[in-house]
Amino acid sequence: MIKAFVVDKDRLRLVEGLAGNEDRVVWIDMVNPDKEEEAAIERWLDVGVPTREEMEEIEISSRLYVENGAHVMTAILPAQAEGDEPVMSPVTFVLSGNHLVTIRYHEPRAFQTFPQRAEKAATGCTTGETVLIGLLEAIVDRLADVLERASRDVEALSKDIFNPTEKKASKRDRDFQLVLKGLGRKESLTSNMRDSLTTLQRLSGFLANAVGHTKDGKEARARVKTLSRDVASLSDHASFLSQKITFLLDATLGMINIQQNAIIKIVSVAAVVFLPPTLVASVYGMNFDVMPELKWQYGYPIALGLMIVSAILPFWYFRRRGWL
Repeated sequence: MIKAFVVDKDRLRLVEGLAGNEDRVVWIDMVNPDKEEEAAIERWLDVGVPTREEMEEIEISSRLYVENGAHVMTAILPAQAEGDEPVMSPVTFVLSGNHLVTIRYHEPRAFQTFPQRAEKAATGCTTGETVLIGLLEAIVDRLADVLERASRDVEALSKDIFNPTEKKASKRDRDFQLVLKGLGRKESLTSNMRDSLTTLQRLSGFLANAVGHTKDGKEARARVKTLSRDVASLSDHASFLSQKITFLLDATLGMINIQQNAIIKIVSVAAVVFLPPTLVASVYGMNFDVMPELKWQYGYPIALGLMIVSAILPFWYFRRRGWL
């Protein structure tokens, strides 16, 4: 599918197809293009349109290059980023003179919000260059929103780790299991955002050399510079968030180990406390014919008292030593 946009009173307006609007179109958005649509765009721009397989190549020379005066740039962008498992796929931007062509196979949010805003208000997107910069700004804003939501979720997980509401150990164990799963999802999301920001950071550096050849070049260069700074700051924030998730993961495992050690300690202390009474009971449970204490009138209560004292003394000693 091809979406063609022209400039109408400093606003973008969607038109029906490229035919008859070749000179007026400033932005072509190709969504899941077929062979015929790719061939039509190649004839219009005199530039080869990369295939999906070519877009997915990871080397820099395949993502950022110049062909027949057109700058071809590819970045990894997320779609359906409302959850923790966004769809990550490459998007290619082809800037050729006054024309911009985007090729994509998924639906990033910015490709829905940016055209709507550019149709309703004059955003200064009157050339392919300014459309590209405005679109990249919308993409960066969307990534910032995703990272902000991830930061809030990680902060909530941090409170669950260090301030658990459950008192019972079994319920806390179940909560920690949920926390571990949540941290794993956030780490996956943050990793995807870092990959996307890395490609955008390289793209913005490449774009800085492509803009600035028009009368509004100074403003375009300033916007690209600001865009590059925003991407760099978001990349730093994503790195910080990843480090925090790693710390929380270690802290969660540490809390689980503390709980397990506490349970083992209680079991060990209980075994030591009941060992002397068991020894006393075992001695007087032997079936020898000659046992002087068997004839005692108060032998039974004395044996019970001895067992109680032998249990209390180790418990008191452990408490005094601070082991309990």
